[in-house]
Amino acid sequence: MIRSWRLDDGRQSLVLAADRDRLPEVVYWGAPLPADEELDLLHAANGLDVTGGMLDANPDLSICPEATRSFPGQPGMILRDGDGTPLLPKFCFKHAEQCDDALALVYEDTTSLLTYIARFTINPRTHIITTSARLEAAKPVHLHWLAAPVLPGSQQSDEMIDFAGRWCGEFQMNTTAWSPGMRYRENRTGRTGHEHFPGLILPERGATNTQGHAYAFHYGWSGGHRMVAEELPDGRRQIQFGHAARMEHDADTAFETAPLYITYSRDGLNGCAVAFQRHLRDEIVTWPKKEGMPDRPRPVHYNCWEAVYFNHKLPVLKEIADRAAALGAERFVLDDGWFGQRDDDTTSLSDWEVDPRKYPDGLGPLIDHVHGLDMSFGIWFEPEMINPESDLHRAHPEWALGSEDQTLGRQQKALNMALGEVRDFIYERMAAILSKYPIDYIKWDHNRVLPMPDAAQTRGSYALIDRLRAAFPDVEIESCASGGGRIDFGILSRTQRVWLSDSNDALERLKMQHNAALFLPLAVTGSHVGPRHCHTSGRVLDIAFRAWVAAQRHMGFEMDPRELTDEEVKVLREVTTWWKQNRAWMTRADILRLDSPDPTVLAEQQLAEDGSRFVAFVGKATTSAQIAPRPLRLTRLDPEARYEVTLINRHTAPVLSRGMPALKDGPIVVSGSYLLHHGLTLPWSYPETMWVIEGRKLS
Repeated sequence: MIRSWRLDDGRQSLVLAADRDRLPEVVYWGAPLPADEELDLLHAANGLDVTGGMLDANPDLSICPEATRSFPGQPGMILRDGDGTPLLPKFCFKHAEQCDDALALVYEDTTSLLTYIARFTINPRTHIITTSARLEAAKPVHLHWLAAPVLPGSQQSDEMIDFAGRWCGEFQMNTTAWSPGMRYRENRTGRTGHEHFPGLILPERGATNTQGHAYAFHYGWSGGHRMVAEELPDGRRQIQFGHAARMEHDADTAFETAPLYITYSRDGLNGCAVAFQRHLRDEIVTWPKKEGMPDRPRPVHYNCWEAVYFNHKLPVLKEIADRAAALGAERFVLDDGWFGQRDDDTTSLSDWEVDPRKYPDGLGPLIDHVHGLDMSFGIWFEPEMINPESDLHRAHPEWALGSEDQTLGRQQKALNMALGEVRDFIYERMAAILSKYPIDYIKWDHNRVLPMPDAAQTRGSYALIDRLRAAFPDVEIESCASGGGRIDFGILSRTQRVWLSDSNDALERLKMQHNAALFLPLAVTGSHVGPRHCHTSGRVLDIAFRAWVAAQRHMGFEMDPRELTDEEVKVLREVTTWWKQNRAWMTRADILRLDSPDPTVLAEQQLAEDGSRFVAFVGKATTSAQIAPRPLRLTRLDPEARYEVTLINRHTAPVLSRGMPALKDGPIVVSGSYLLHHGLTLPWSYPETMWVIEGRKLS
């Protein structure tokens, strides 16, 4: 007897099948199957032959591979009884519940008194499948490892793409060839981390950004994850995601994975990217009522950190606010340094009371001034952290997570967010500030890794954010963790913006934004125009390049505007005005990575939801090997339509651009087929510059 189930969304089909009462395998995941496909036959067709040197049958690569059934690879679950005895469960079918877009499978081990529940939900609009696994026990057990439902890795894939990074260098793509054995990545820092973004892409042979087949995965958890991509001796491949191992310190009767988001694409990496972008923006992020999407545009953002750091002086901040507003800013964020005795990073974290030395009349005078400039007001907190040099640490040293002699990070420890009294204290301090002052925005930072991985810490942080959001539903929250240290769909179900990196170096952000677009839409991705002299790289970049890189995402400024020359003010106002005029449609546009034939060029195309217009950003990072720019093909246009294409910053062409390609002279009207198959011929440009091309569909 074969049991089988399927989910479909018009772009992909997922088929699970099981022999009798065993846990099911994913026997098909890919392009849509006919409605009358015989699923039982697919189970048989998916079976492997047996030859010498093997068992007499191939153990199932099920959604939770079981060691007790002789599975030769990484099992989907590792646990011990309350007394430490290893448990080797053997699950058998109990029941299933299915509707059009969702499936729940329940299996049990009657000997160990364990129940395993796997859930699958498919979204027919975004084409994301959301999966999760839950383990229930009749008595407390110790969990070492629980994978979300395990998926097969494509046999047509030669390599896998995952993501590494560092502070000021996030979202670096790693490409690793498949080979027998395991690629094992584990983040044990206790937060999502600059180093280990919880994502994986499996491009099939020949896939690029714009064409070919690809599969993608994202684990929506903020506390550190584990990824296994394993090729078994028989050639089969499995993909596992879950919490980092041994994150559950206590025995319990129930454990659950975070959601694992998966998708399949027939138009390259962009198909995966668009699915993630749309799903995050429209299905996961919950927008504040006051600035709910899509009713209100994303405001141009100003953050004062790289202008004043800890040196807060009310007259200076007022002047900076004046200049930011004149540039086009619509939100002013007061960063670190407003509380306690916070003159540097050694003191006062957790003492969330306004510093009377810097603000003798409280924050009211600054907020009133900001509001008088028609800007909203935001403020910086780092709620989960504590300095040893703070009133709270002196009163409650036991509230700090980890040992007394632990290595500090940025002169601070983490608070133990698993403790209800800690969450209550931090909530009350933050709620007092949010109740007293009209604050619309929180920059929520997390500037050190944890002393050890602990799932209870992440759940406690989630609970605090959830409580604050319930009490202050109009307040938007940005997830910042030294930049990109806490970016994932778990934190973004509670926040509305991420700070992609602490690097405001536009050249570095060009690449980071390009890679992050595989998962993140414009609406949540903060990008700021930094200082002329970048504080993290030492590089000096032109204002136009800095401004256009910021205009690729949720635009803002983070510099001292008093440093700007009149010409720089003019350029920044022009780009900001352009962004405001286009942000409504760009916020809902799909960000599409283009296949550049020149490796020095990073290019993307933002295509309107209805296909009526696009903007292409073509950034040149370094000097090209050839003299003339190679034509750049666009993507996802209507080949039969005609498009008016304009190089909107053509007036910035350098003196060494001496020819007259048509785009330098004004708009051109060409077919979608030409743009798709030949591409745009752009003028010559210097490194560290950006061409910006607008396109409008005429017919």
